[in-house]
Parts: sequence; C-alpha cells; structure tokens
Amino acid sequence: MRLARPAALVAALVAPVALAQTDWSKVEMKTTPLGPGLHMIVGAGGNLVVSSGPDGAFLVDDQYAPLTEKIAAAVAAVAPDQKIRFVLNTHWHGDHTGGNENLGQAGTLIVAHDNVRQRMSVEQFNKLWNRATPPSPAGALPVVTFDASVTFHLNGETIHAFHVPPAHTDGDSIVHFRKADVIHMGDLFFNGFYPFIDLDSGGSLSGVIAAGEKALAMAGEKTQIVPGHGPLATKADLERYVAMLKDVKAKVLPLVEKGDSREAVLAAKPLAAYDEAWGKGFMKPEIFLGIAYDSLKAGK
Repeated sequence: MRLARPAALVAALVAPVALAQTDWSKVEMKTTPLGPGLHMIVGAGGNLVVSSGPDGAFLVDDQYAPLTEKIAAAVAAVAPDQKIRFVLNTHWHGDHTGGNENLGQAGTLIVAHDNVRQRMSVEQFNKLWNRATPPSPAGALPVVTFDASVTFHLNGETIHAFHVPPAHTDGDSIVHFRKADVIHMGDLFFNGFYPFIDLDSGGSLSGVIAAGEKALAMAGEKTQIVPGHGPLATKADLERYVAMLKDVKAKVLPLVEKGDSREAVLAAKPLAAYDEAWGKGFMKPEIFLGIAYDSLKAGK
C-alpha cells in the first residue's frame, strides 16, 4: 500500500494557497478491509477507519472538506444505506478535521478530546511553518468532548478512545477497536518516515515515544495498527518506529545537555544513519532534527 499522500499533508501545514490549488478530483479513496465491518480508507490527509453495521457508521477522522463526498461514497460502498453517526477526531489538524463541518451539517456527531475543540476554537500559529490557522467555523467544532477517555458500543464492537499526554499535539487520542484487535494511532505514528511533532500545539518527542510504548503494550502479534500517515502496520512496524525515536533522543539529548547550539547540532548530523531510511517523507531530516532539538531543549 502506498503512503498517504505526504505532499497534501505538507501543503496543509505550510501553504494554504497550495492546498487551495490542490486538484481534489484526482484524489482516490483506497479501502482496505481490517475485519468484519471494519475498513481503513486512504485518500489525502490522515488515514481513516470506518466501523459499519446495524448501528450505523463510526468514522475516525475525516480528512479535508473537499473530500467529504468521496469519503461518504467510500463509506457507502462498505456500509450501504448507513448514516455516518459519529466521527472521532484523533487531534485538531486540518487534514484530520477538515470534513467536520460538512459531516456535522449532515447530522454526524463530532467527538474529540477537550483540547481539540479548544485549539479549533481559536487561531493557532505554528512557528516552524510561520503559518497562522484561523479558528474553525462553529459547525466544525466537536460537539462532544472528553477528558480522559470515551467508549462507544456499536455494531457489536467496543471502540475505546483515550487521550495520551502531550505527544504529536496536546489533544491526541488513540482509538482501540477491541474485538477486531485494531488500533488507530492518528499522527502519533507516521509509518516509515520521520514524524511531524507540533511543538506549538503542545507536542513533544518524549511524548510521542511514550504514546508509542503505550500502544505497544496493548498490541499483540496479530494486531493491525493504523498510522496517521503511511501504510497499515504491524506491531513490529511500530516497534521499529519507537526504537528509532528512542535512539534519536539518545543521540540528540547529550548534545543539548552539553550546551551545543541548534546550528551546531544540525551541522553535526547525529541522525545521519537514519536519514536514508526515515527521511524520505515530507518531514526532511534537517527539519525533523531541528524539531527533536527544540523539543529536548525545552525539556520535553
């Protein structure tokens, strides 16, 4: 399975004009079965999971507003005549919440962690990309929010979503489909490439590592793990990702503690051994190293 269009993600993070110029007609939705009544949908933006059955459809994330009709069609293909009753946002970024307003207007109940609604309610500014994100329309905001966790009992499945301490952002949730043995990690997991850690939204390198370890403790050898971006993963894939991030911290933290400047650390390229394998996504090696440095410099 191909990666989940990192070019679209970087456009969303960096350049609203580039995003506006995206030819949405060329985006195709690719659906992969995960088990009875459970499917992964890949398009542009964050990977989706849909649970379907007699109780209606439950959707994790909803990508971009111009893709709502395509997403609805993909859901309808696996869940004929079923309304999308719920959408759960794994965090606030627009490539995961962009369809909220459209779905909300159609009667879908939007659910997320408290901090997702808070961040979507006010302007956000990201220093890394020098970009301001305006407040979301009222109709795009989560209607139901939770502090620690929330559980849905739908379609014979127990869907447990729980918040983790600040990691990719300060509002990340992991979603566990217990019966199907499927874990959706949102952007806590970029499968196969360096992750984007949004420090301006409360994210931290140490937090991403801790969240990965939390998911590993839940996973078995047959668990299917859906990353925010990248192909469907196994526990072994997540283990490699977490091991890489732990080694990144082990290599960069001593330089920070020694007092090396950001420029000196970037020039030293302490992650060179990983760059070929992990640096081919939208998060280029120097940018990721800078994020790791900034996070550890701030004690997180």
